[in-house]
Amino acid sequence: MTNLDVLAVNETAADLAGFVFAPSRHQIQLAQALSLKAQLNPNIQTVGVFVHEDFATIKALYDAGAIDIAQLHGATDPVLVQRLQAVGLRVIQVFQNKAIDATSPADYLMVDSGQGSGQTLAWKPLPQLEKPVILAGGLTATNVAEAIVITQPDIVDVSSGVESAGHKDPQKISAFVENAKGVRI
Repeated sequence: MTNLDVLAVNETAADLAGFVFAPSRHQIQLAQALSLKAQLNPNIQTVGVFVHEDFATIKALYDAGAIDIAQLHGATDPVLVQRLQAVGLRVIQVFQNKAIDATSPADYLMVDSGQGSGQTLAWKPLPQLEKPVILAGGLTATNVAEAIVITQPDIVDVSSGVESAGHKDPQKISAFVENAKGVRI
């Protein structure tokens, strides 16, 4: 995420903004996350995206005020989830190309096709659980409404689906949020 991305997100009615701390082309460090969060509308919560990260690293980012929620990709130990929750952090557990484990202690459960791969899942109704279910994977402004109608998630997540030439596109961000929030189920 960049300063321009923050401006685009602020202009929408987005609920969450992701800060990628996992190694990738979008990876940011603590100083950049704090700078971006300072510019972000305070009503938009920040989600730290991690792959196989340790407790101390995630907790340090939370303690610094960079993130409100941790999104955990990869094999996620329930003990790690509970330790993060014990310090006040909410947790999203990601289930990549596999069924959601409803027994997970995480606060949110996400089904994804693969860490910003742009691959679309085979859409089918998601399980209705006690905790929010998030749909990710291949979503764009043009398909998000259909995906919501079919899967009925509580939340949708997007990354590469709002990019042009590898960078976040303000028009695509705006259209995605508008189309997602405009669905009536």
